[in-house]
Amino acid sequence: MRAHLGDQLVVESPATGAGRRDGEIVGLHHEDGTPPYDVRWSDTDQVTLVFPGPDAHIRHLEHRPDRSHEPARPGMAEAGAESARTRLDGAPNPGDIGRRVAMERERQGLSRAETARRARMAPEYLAYLEQQPADPSLASLISLADALGTTVAALRGGGIDLPPGQGRALLHPRLRDLDPGECRALLSTHGVGRIAVSTPDGPAVFPVNYEVIDDTIAFRTAPDSVPATAGGTDVAFEVDRVDEAMSQGWSVLAVGPARIVTEPDALRRLTDRAHTTSWAGDERNTWVSIRPTRLTGRRISQADQ
Repeated sequence: MRAHLGDQLVVESPATGAGRRDGEIVGLHHEDGTPPYDVRWSDTDQVTLVFPGPDAHIRHLEHRPDRSHEPARPGMAEAGAESARTRLDGAPNPGDIGRRVAMERERQGLSRAETARRARMAPEYLAYLEQQPADPSLASLISLADALGTTVAALRGGGIDLPPGQGRALLHPRLRDLDPGECRALLSTHGVGRIAVSTPDGPAVFPVNYEVIDDTIAFRTAPDSVPATAGGTDVAFEVDRVDEAMSQGWSVLAVGPARIVTEPDALRRLTDRAHTTSWAGDERNTWVSIRPTRLTGRRISQADQ
């Protein structure tokens, strides 16, 4: 009998007159998924060590597009008639945790199968978490956080209102300069960065959604906004990331002239290749491009890495 984290253990003892009991497997003691298991029972919500006997069987979780006709499973919020959330195209709308898990997995370039293997859970269960409004157990979240090198709090979005960098610093950090190629790789194709401009009231910094096209950084803004005044001036553009769980991170700084894009073909190309609309909303159709003349960066990591 082999299992994965998140599978359901069902115990039935009709011969002794005992009723059915089921729970979620939240802990494995052997790498190959053989007993014993830590099981959170659905009737008491308590976790006990279980050596399944002949009256027990494992129900491996599987992802199905439509689960509204199935009974709810312990530890998961099923999409029923009252609670189902779907997108306009009819596809299931994932929950907040599922979005964060999928985004972190994709950011690290991990497949769903590899992430499930690291977290010691069924790939079908991971697919369910990413694609459905699920409520995974704490044990499942701990395993996923460990597999992704992050924290349970981060997967739950607990630090959304806190500034980055409140974790503990490394005992032996190493600060390393990045070459232009590494900087371009970290900027990737798009993301959120900060544009620094000079105003009559002094320096100002604004977060913007940016695109990287042919070594040019571009963002769109409202025509009467302060970021739009960057056109025709030299600006600084900065992107960084802090990994709270690993106490490490990086920062990239691009410096160069900015201009307002007015050519119809260039505007059409920027709009067509944009990965997302502005997070700030409203009409933001003025494109500003920055061609870096200086691209520098630094990375903080363990001294022995």
